[in-house]
Amino acid sequence: MEIRYLADPIRIQRMTTAELRQNLLVENLFQPGELQLVYSDSDRAIVGSAVPVEASLTLRGSKELATEFFTERRELGVINIGAPGTVLVGGEHFMLANKEALYIGKGPHHIEFQSDSAQIPAEFYLLSYPAHMVYPTRKITRSQANRLDLGSDAECNRRTIFQYLRPGVLETCQLVMGITELAEGSVWNTMPPHTHARRTEIYFYFEMPENSLVFHFCGEPESTRHLIMRNKQAVLSPSWSIHAGVGTTRYNFIWGMGGENQEFTDMDGVVLTDLR
Repeated sequence: MEIRYLADPIRIQRMTTAELRQNLLVENLFQPGELQLVYSDSDRAIVGSAVPVEASLTLRGSKELATEFFTERRELGVINIGAPGTVLVGGEHFMLANKEALYIGKGPHHIEFQSDSAQIPAEFYLLSYPAHMVYPTRKITRSQANRLDLGSDAECNRRTIFQYLRPGVLETCQLVMGITELAEGSVWNTMPPHTHARRTEIYFYFEMPENSLVFHFCGEPESTRHLIMRNKQAVLSPSWSIHAGVGTTRYNFIWGMGGENQEFTDMDGVVLTDLR
């Protein structure tokens, strides 16, 4: 498990492009046959991936967590962005098709990831935060997610938000998670941007055509920075930072948040004329 200590608003201004990418960008997710995890000190979030091929992959506790089981003191969200696969949680099997999600509640769970086909494997995106209560493990299909249609063609940001893990869909301790899909011809997400001091957020960009990219904007509103991101990369966003992006073509992204407030609309908007 890789450990990241995120930059504060002052230090981020002094970073070179390479240092900024090393601090905030998660580049090498979704390697065949591997389970990868990155631990952030910001709200103690863990982002990762599991791509089982021939053999299943087991998610265990670790020295970093000081637990035998990964979810001993944590909750976990899983979204499959690949071919069909199965997540084993204790004695239960949960089959996840493409863009289906699984919430795994706090508890001493044995967790394994399997693909239906080694030639076309499942690709499980993982996001975890500490948990204080036990909520039931549950699968959420695309049709069960809460759907929001936002934006416009004129603003190049027509998009559909699918809220998988959020109040009203299922109970979690603090984890909120979903997918945003941009319409053809739209390239902007989350514009005007915002911050939310009560929780951190992680963006994971996927389904980007080859050779396309996203300019992801971060930093304080009056002193922004940017990262160039490509397919299947994630960016860690501390609570004081904006998180918005524009691509060279349409794309999708998974957003996930953790903190002391789960209300989706709890955010501090930024006026475009205040951006620097």
